Amino acid sequence: MALKTYRDLGVWQKAMDLVVEVYRLTRTFPSEEKFGLTAQSRRAAVSIPANIAEGYGRTHRGDYLRHLSMARGSLTELETHLTLAVRLEFVTRDQAMSSWDLCQEVGRMLNKLIRSLEPKSTPEPTPPTPEPRPLNPSHQEDEFAR
Repeated sequence: MALKTYRDLGVWQKAMDLVVEVYRLTRTFPSEEKFGLTAQSRRAAVSIPANIAEGYGRTHRGDYLRHLSMARGSLTELETHLTLAVRLEFVTRDQAMSSWDLCQEVGRMLNKLIRSLEPKSTPEPTPPTPEPRPLNPSHQEDEFAR
C-alpha cells in the first residue's frame, strides 16, 4: 500500500501514541512542575510526530531528513526527562516503563526510516543509536535495564 499522507507512517502513529502516554504520565507529576519538567516533557513528546509530519510535507529529501533528525533529538530529550522524573521520584520506574518502551520503539522506527531515505553513497553513515539506560534514583544501577 502506497503512503498517501504522513498519517500513514507507522512511526508517526507510534509517536502520537507516545504523546498520549506522556501526557497521561505527566499528569501525575507534582503541581509545582507544571511549568518545569511537565511542560518540557510534553513539548519534547509533541515535537516528535510534529517534526515527522513537517518533514514529510517538505519538497526535498534533505529537508525531510533534517526534520527526522530533529524528531530523534526530541526523542532523546524526552528520554532524559523520563530518566529525571524517575530519579527525582516524581514517578516510579514501573510508571515510566510504558513511555520508555514507546520511546525505544519510536527510536528504532525513526532510525530505520532515516536509513531508508539516506543516499546509498553517504560517506558517513548514521551511527546506530545505543539503547539508553537511565540511572535509578540511587545512581547505583541501570533503572530501566532490569
